[in-house]
Amino acid sequence: MSEDAAARVGRLMTAKALPGRGDELAAALVRVAGTLRGFPGCELYVINQDRADPDTVYAFEVWSDEAAVNAALEAARTAANPPVSMAAVMAMVDGPMRRVDLVPLGGVGLAE
Repeated sequence: MSEDAAARVGRLMTAKALPGRGDELAAALVRVAGTLRGFPGCELYVINQDRADPDTVYAFEVWSDEAAVNAALEAARTAANPPVSMAAVMAMVDGPMRRVDLVPLGGVGLAE
C-alpha cells in the first residue's frame, strides 16, 4: 500500500431517521454530498438508503487524509448559507449517528 493510500480515511455513517422521514433525510444528505463535489481531499461521498428499511440512510466516505475530513467539517460548520444545515439534518435523525472507521484499499470508483 502506498503512503498516500495509507493516509486515506474511510467512513461508513449510519443514520436512522425519525419514523417516515427517511426519504427527506436521504434527500438532504444528497444535497450535502453535492457541496463536496470538487472539495479538496474528498474522493468519494455516496448516500445510500436501505431498501428494506427506508428510514435507515448510509453515507460512505473516502477522504485523502484526516486533514481533508477536518477541513470539510469546518467548512460545513462555518458556511454562511449551506443547502442544508447540520442542525436540520440532526433534527431528522432518531438518536445518534453510528460511525465505522475504515481503511480504503481499492476498488471500482476509487482512484489508485
